[in-house]
Amino acid sequence: MMGATDNRDEEPIPLLQLGLASPPPMAVDDLFNSDETVNFSDHKRTGNTWTVSAHIITGVIGSGVLSLAWSMARLGWIWGPLLMLLFAAVTLFSSFLICNCYRFPDPDYGPTKNTSYIAAVQCYLGKKNAWICGVLIQMNLYGTGVAYTITTALGLRAVERSKCDKDNGSDAPCDSGNGWYMLLFGLVQIFMSQIPDFHSMEWVSIAAAIMSFAYSSIALGLGAAKVVGNRAIQGSLVGVSTSTAMQKVWRVSQAVGDIAFAYPYTMIVLEIQDTLKSPPSERKTMKKASAFSICITTFFYLSCGGFGYAAFGEHTPGDLLTGFGDFGPRWLINFANTCVVLHLIGGYQVYSQPLFAMVDKWMADQFPRSSFVATNHIVKLPLLPPFSINVQRLVFRTAYVVSTTGVAMIFPYFNQVLGMLGTINFWPLSIYFPVEMWLRQNKVSPWSRMWTILKSFSVVCFFVNMYIFAGSLQGILAARVS
Repeated sequence: MMGATDNRDEEPIPLLQLGLASPPPMAVDDLFNSDETVNFSDHKRTGNTWTVSAHIITGVIGSGVLSLAWSMARLGWIWGPLLMLLFAAVTLFSSFLICNCYRFPDPDYGPTKNTSYIAAVQCYLGKKNAWICGVLIQMNLYGTGVAYTITTALGLRAVERSKCDKDNGSDAPCDSGNGWYMLLFGLVQIFMSQIPDFHSMEWVSIAAAIMSFAYSSIALGLGAAKVVGNRAIQGSLVGVSTSTAMQKVWRVSQAVGDIAFAYPYTMIVLEIQDTLKSPPSERKTMKKASAFSICITTFFYLSCGGFGYAAFGEHTPGDLLTGFGDFGPRWLINFANTCVVLHLIGGYQVYSQPLFAMVDKWMADQFPRSSFVATNHIVKLPLLPPFSINVQRLVFRTAYVVSTTGVAMIFPYFNQVLGMLGTINFWPLSIYFPVEMWLRQNKVSPWSRMWTILKSFSVVCFFVNMYIFAGSLQGILAARVS
């Protein structure tokens, strides 16, 4: 049974509250059509330190944690842990800079709220920078969806392989590949993508955060048990040996890229911060939640990466859980891989909702009187509560999920894809824009001591970013050729 509610005489934005912020963040094209400071109408905010921490952990701990043992194997026992700690510090520093930009002009009591990253960039740096930022954010959000699709397929494939080995022996040819699992994940996401907005999915983030703790803890425990069983710590101070120096350079680059991908969540900081109630100041709560979340995340990253490398040494797999097929209880490994899949189902939504919001806001502005855009249909099915379907939302989000699934099937290279995404996220979104906004916000004079320090920091990170990009691109091309 289906009914329709036509809201064309009402404001389109409240009808289509479909992003991390409510109302949704501005579309990229809108940045060229407004001369006003971004100032969205207020809505009820109920978030606190714990709900925000759940959002952050869901956004940060994802497919990246499973690649960190592989990264440590390329970097060795010295540079592996040091780089993880370094990226943790950079991520926390960057998030502090960004959360200062939520309110304008005063970071604690300013009347204007920048409820999205793009809105903050436009507010402090102007329309041109906001347009560039918007393009980079959408590229990263889309790429993360691709990476999560690849990771889910690896987890499901590992479960299938485990069952096959148990039933038919380790030499049984029953591997169906990744394609079918990517299609299955895409089908689930088509349904999950109809969740209206970020404020409607707190339960998804909390459940996904629990799943991330579960599989990270299992990976940590299995790695530690394997180290004890081996009675030796595998690995070396300099990492995996290579036949040529250039091959080592490329592998290190890809490893650093995976670490860069694993940490930053800067593009969703303000959307998450917009869920917080006040007082106290949203900025203070967000900084507290960020510090707590990054500390928890870093502990799991170091533990999973360290024990994974200690367990497998030079043979550390790209996805850590796939390496325990012949070690440990099968049911526990299968449960961990299932937790990965459940977490990534929620994580996919955390990173997709901002892109959905941009498109929905643009459609609402361009076609405010269209029933295709502005009409919600109420669907009533037996044994289920009534739910609302918007045709425009259904069509676009389905096409989006289909496209990410298709790209993942064409480029199923886990570690290289993560490294490439790390280059999109790391320098421009986690370093350049936060530094420039902070300098503008605090009116720091050019060539002053603080200006010079932050600018130098940004330049160094830029060269690191280009090094990661070159190595990840080389890895993808080499994988395609082979």
